[in-house]
Amino acid sequence: MTGNEYCALHRQSADKAYNALFENYCDYVYAIVFNKLRSIASREDIEECVSDIFADIFFGYDLNSSYNGDMKGYVGTVAKRRAINAYHSLTARSGHFSGESDDYLAAVSSDSDIEADHDKEETRTLLLRTINELGEPDSTIILQKYYYDRTSGEIAELLSMKASAVRMRAARALDKLKTSLSAVGITL
Repeated sequence: MTGNEYCALHRQSADKAYNALFENYCDYVYAIVFNKLRSIASREDIEECVSDIFADIFFGYDLNSSYNGDMKGYVGTVAKRRAINAYHSLTARSGHFSGESDDYLAAVSSDSDIEADHDKEETRTLLLRTINELGEPDSTIILQKYYYDRTSGEIAELLSMKASAVRMRAARALDKLKTSLSAVGITL
């Protein structure tokens, strides 16, 4: 399903657009979520995450977009990001201190550098926020290239673009990212 097809269907009926989106990408989204969450999540958690992803796509897709490419790249990116957030949420929930054991205090050793860990987390959060501010498809290209270590050809196929266009956009996006990060004191 292309972006224009989805927008045209949405103009006719929001329910039809949602159903078509779900029909086309349900298995794809479920596979992404299952692969990310299978080690820590229940089936209900996985299904809830899939539902949240389709809600994010339905309410978050720009209906004024003139993008005529396959929506698979957009859907995949939303699914991966939501699944990663769910993974972090579930692991944080399962790792909280219950107060029933002194083992927790032993786990927090005196040689752990809490300040450095906090600084890394702040930097990571700032970096992801700045990447997201690049917009689509630049943020997807940067994440696919540097986080998932995909080639320009693989990214091009995912986003229905030419590999040369992906390389050009990646270079420009990286320049924008460097500029934005240097403004807040972070250098790459």
